[in-house]
Amino acid sequence: MDVEEAVARLRTVRHFAGDPLTDDDARAVLDAGRRAGSSRNLQRWTFVVVTDRERLRALSKVGSFAGHLSGAAMAVALVTPDPHAPDAPLSVIWDLGLAAQNMMLVAWQRGIGSCPATVYDHDLCRAILGYPDDQHCEYILSFGYPAKAEMLGRRPRRGGRRGLVEVVRKERW
Repeated sequence: MDVEEAVARLRTVRHFAGDPLTDDDARAVLDAGRRAGSSRNLQRWTFVVVTDRERLRALSKVGSFAGHLSGAAMAVALVTPDPHAPDAPLSVIWDLGLAAQNMMLVAWQRGIGSCPATVYDHDLCRAILGYPDDQHCEYILSFGYPAKAEMLGRRPRRGGRRGLVEVVRKERW
C-alpha cells in the first residue's frame, strides 16, 4: 500500500474484537512510534503499554471519550516531560503527534484498528500508570483487531473532510 492511500483511508476504530495482538503486530506498532522524528532527535517519550484488562478498564475513565480503551487489546500511553512546565518546549506535543500517526498507520496496514483518547483526569492516569511526577500523559492510543473487519476499509463519509480551497491559503491569509 502506498503512503497516500494509507493516509486517505485511515479510519478510527473504537470497537474491538477480543483477540490479543500478536507479539509481532505489537512490536511493529511500537517500533513505528519509536522511529518517528522528534525535535532535535531528543525522543522525549516513553510508551507505556497496557494489555491488562482491569487496567484498560481503569484507563477508560481518564477522559469523557476514552471508553474505547476498555475494549482494546493494547493501549499505549504517550508519556513525556510535562509540556506545561515553566520553560518546557511545546515541540514535544508535535513529536507525539508524529509518533501516534506512525503507530496508527502501521497498525492500520496490519489490520489493526486504533483510536486516540485525550486524558482529562491526570491524577487518575498517573495513579493507574505510575509514571514519575516530572512526566505527563496527555494522550493514550487504543489498538485492537476491529470487531467488524470492514471498519478498516470503509470509505470516507461524503463531506467528512473540508476541501483544499477551505483550508489552504497561498502566501498570506
